[in-house]
Amino acid sequence: MKRIVLLLALAACGTAVHAQYPRQPVEMTVLFGGSSATIAQVLADAMAKELGVSVAAVSRTGAGGAVGYSYVRSSAPNGYNIVWNSNSISTVFHSGNIPFDYRAFDPVARIGMEVPALAVRANSGWRTLKDFAAAAKQKRMRVGISGRGSFVHLVSAALFSKMGIDVIYVPYGQGTAPAELLGGRVDAALQWPNQFTGQVNAKQLRVLAITGANRIPVLPEALTAKEQGYDLDLVMWRGIAVPKGTPKDTVAKLEAAARRVVASPRFKDVSLKLGFEPAFLPAAEFGALIARDDASIAALMTQLGLKRK
Repeated sequence: MKRIVLLLALAACGTAVHAQYPRQPVEMTVLFGGSSATIAQVLADAMAKELGVSVAAVSRTGAGGAVGYSYVRSSAPNGYNIVWNSNSISTVFHSGNIPFDYRAFDPVARIGMEVPALAVRANSGWRTLKDFAAAAKQKRMRVGISGRGSFVHLVSAALFSKMGIDVIYVPYGQGTAPAELLGGRVDAALQWPNQFTGQVNAKQLRVLAITGANRIPVLPEALTAKEQGYDLDLVMWRGIAVPKGTPKDTVAKLEAAARRVVASPRFKDVSLKLGFEPAFLPAAEFGALIARDDASIAALMTQLGLKRK
């Protein structure tokens, strides 16, 4: 009897301790710089207020997301190491940079979406995708991307395949898209919209197209690829995931905090100014989206000759 009472007491104690999550600061691993890091910081600050503990956005960049994903996967599944994940989990796996796929993580929530944009120098003379395609058939263009095997590499390869052109890819390294373009190192660059808005407004750069199905508020005059005759709809979702096996009630607390943040007027306002569209999905629906997206990305990368597994 005493042994049974002791076991029940220990179980109750363990439940009580676990129910206190979070009891310490949470780290959010950020896989990329630029707008991804900016939005991550806004999200982390807002999540901290909801959870009642600090949430630190920690940059762990490299290898198309492989560095950050590997770090979080190796962490204890206790809710204190989360990752600001994206479609990159599929591109980095299918390009052979990591030995595990999206199933190494439990989904928490989709936070929103970003639409890649293709930009050129304003004095290039190209105003449409067809202009660029015609020029690229005369001279092989150098196109800046954030890294081989990255999501923007996949998007650009899909776009140029539909345009019927072949290009030379130039990873940015330590540079940024506007600097590489204005410095003449590349002829065009595919990146996130907020990287281009300042130079677009200053008439230094021109966005030839965005790759989503609809125009976006931050670049209202930029045409979609579909509007220009190229059937393409590729956007990046961003969300939160945790190591596989994280307790369900911990995931539920993170999900609830994320839901409140995404619904807040301030987060919506800041996000839209950065070219990020808030679009919350709960854990179960987010997980289903990731699985569908992974299958689509695998098929597309196979078609484009980018899949290594």
